[in-house]
Amino acid sequence: MGYLEVGQDKDQAVAIVLKSIRDLNKKLGIQKNIKELGAKPEDFPTLVANAMTDACGFTNPHQPTNEEVLGLFQAAYDQEY
Repeated sequence: MGYLEVGQDKDQAVAIVLKSIRDLNKKLGIQKNIKELGAKPEDFPTLVANAMTDACGFTNPHQPTNEEVLGLFQAAYDQEY
């Protein structure tokens, strides 16, 4: 990943790691956002409702609000790398 190139520069190290992850995602054909997976904003209410009732969420130390989950879906939709 080029860690030896950065020495003690944490910002540079983070940039190299993020670039490596993005490059790997592209090589593997992993979409950069849920828009590319076919999600549409009109799907968000259903996605939020499903996420809020998912059994895995009950053990989460932070119980998010509907608005927080909606914000996560919006961010995942808009994300570009």
